[in-house]
Amino acid sequence: MFAPVYLDHNATTPLDPEVREAMLPYLDARFGNASSRHEYGRQARSAIDDARSRVAAAVGAHPTEVIFTSGGSEANNLFIKGAAARLKPGLVAVSAIEHPCVREPARQLRRLGWRFAEIAVDGEGRIDETAWSTLLGERPQLVSVMLANNESGVVQDIARLGSGARVAGALFHCDAVQALGKLPLDFRALGVHGLTLSAHKVYGPIGVGALVVDKRVDLEPLVAGGGQERNLRSGTENVAAIVGFGRACELATARLADDTARMAVLRDDLEWALSKLGATVFSRGAERLPGTSFFALPELDGETLVGKMDRAGFAIASGSACSSVDPEPSHTLLAMGVDADVARGAIRVSLGRETTATQVGEFVASFTETVNQLRNLAAVSA
Repeated sequence: MFAPVYLDHNATTPLDPEVREAMLPYLDARFGNASSRHEYGRQARSAIDDARSRVAAAVGAHPTEVIFTSGGSEANNLFIKGAAARLKPGLVAVSAIEHPCVREPARQLRRLGWRFAEIAVDGEGRIDETAWSTLLGERPQLVSVMLANNESGVVQDIARLGSGARVAGALFHCDAVQALGKLPLDFRALGVHGLTLSAHKVYGPIGVGALVVDKRVDLEPLVAGGGQERNLRSGTENVAAIVGFGRACELATARLADDTARMAVLRDDLEWALSKLGATVFSRGAERLPGTSFFALPELDGETLVGKMDRAGFAIASGSACSSVDPEPSHTLLAMGVDADVARGAIRVSLGRETTATQVGEFVASFTETVNQLRNLAAVSA
């Protein structure tokens, strides 16, 4: 038995030691409230300002466009609900493969008189061109399309979609939580009005994220009171977490090229081995995140495989961590037209900065053994 191997980085990443080191002073001596006017408060405020600049630099934005939140879910809700509150009810549209924290707030707008639509995707998980053209013809007021899918890793052409949305007069939002640290990001080039980020996907702390928002967009705050974050997110700032987020973004930017090139090679090696086992690898014909592989062995149950691999010392997933309590097939795969029985068997392996070729090889060996055991059992039972 070898050391446990973590292969679920799309769910969360371990805290980088350099990030932890940057956070520690703000968990100890520099404990001030950033709204206080004495030295302790000034230290905290300066740390937040510095972190805001680092997050902004990671995505080519201006620091004043960065609003810190408790994470990606809050940031997505802030843009969708906050923008809708300032608009006359109309059509809100999200892609059919969005994370629940985008899909659900958009659906909730129906209670306020909005019409809701899902934008279809093709068999690879990319926005369907006909569906997109039809949507723009309906003149939506609010649109959200994720940059990279958390399950399949498929990357959308957000710059092109954003351009079309702007011409149609829509506010365009993009959940870039999975893309940060894995793809080069430029807020201006993407052409979006709002961009969602999260720290714990880039080796930062859990519990902090950001909405990068065009200052010309008028948002209604979800949390009112203290006036923090340009009056868009009241509440005493979590200084240590924000500092960690800033440092994580800085490190992610510096390591982006090396990390992604290495993970792409490991992912391709993994998928070659999976193909030999007869696995169906989803979205192989589309641009994907370099470290994400989403696949199924049609005759085997995904949850069973995940459980057996966990006991063997490998942490993998059967889909999105946020929907792991839902026994239904992956909504991403169903939107792609994958048969429900196949979708129920889906497994996601997501590699990280610390993943090695040795670990991938150990996983392949153990997974192959497990698959063969299950197939033999099935053959005997038949």
